[in-house]
Amino acid sequence: MKNSSRFHYILLAGERPGGNALAREFKLPVSVLVEVGGQACINRVLQALQNSKNVDEGILCGPGQDVVVASSVFRDALERFPITWLAPESGPAASAKNALTTLDHYPALITTADHALLKAEIIDDFCAAALKDQHNELDFIVGLVPHECVKKVFPDTKRTLLGFSDGNYCGSNLFAVLNSRGAKALALWQEVESERKTPWKIARRLSFAMMLKYVTGRLSLDQVFENLSEQSGCRVGYVLLDHARAAVDVDSKADWLLADELLRRENHLGLACDPSTVRSEP
Repeated sequence: MKNSSRFHYILLAGERPGGNALAREFKLPVSVLVEVGGQACINRVLQALQNSKNVDEGILCGPGQDVVVASSVFRDALERFPITWLAPESGPAASAKNALTTLDHYPALITTADHALLKAEIIDDFCAAALKDQHNELDFIVGLVPHECVKKVFPDTKRTLLGFSDGNYCGSNLFAVLNSRGAKALALWQEVESERKTPWKIARRLSFAMMLKYVTGRLSLDQVFENLSEQSGCRVGYVLLDHARAAVDVDSKADWLLADELLRRENHLGLACDPSTVRSEP
């Protein structure tokens, strides 16, 4: 098992059973092949990882081998970037868990191939913060973006919110596994993922006191992560990112419209435009 101060990465590019609405919209086998700002989504993510100061090689987990072989985008990516392909498992958590075993390196960064607005700067900030938390004996880190940060930059976009007594947060699809103990968090993620269509099963994981605090708006973010640590058997923490772009993945038509317009403006201007002027709806 290898350890260093530089991350190796796992890039999740599989599809759930039944496919993705965005892929069907563009008549593509997988959504990460959709062009965003004139470039395939997965290539944008790979380029951001390549430009990061904190990241080395990685594993591309998914899509299926038939799609990879048939797509020039995937074939070219496997030649251009320091990645190897691994077949996906039954879901994102199972895929990440299997890829982590294959990677055999810590710390490990996990992200998704639909993260079209990801930039090397975001990756570097997340990795640097995660490594600081390593000294606090944390094992697994989740990247979160305060919703207020997202609203200021993307006032029209609708994001899934995690609401707690100390604020609302958005996910960033950035995760750090700092050591072998952190893999236990992926096992918990896999269990929760299998119960996603039966919320009562997820809710029962909380004690009655915690559920009461949540429904009355008194459950804090720190309390949630303490509970996650207890359930997973490892120390789970979080990093707050002040990058609104980190909260936007491209898995719907509205998100694609938002990201595509923003990136086309940036390409045209040759610099970052004001994202608040970009609408998320047609």
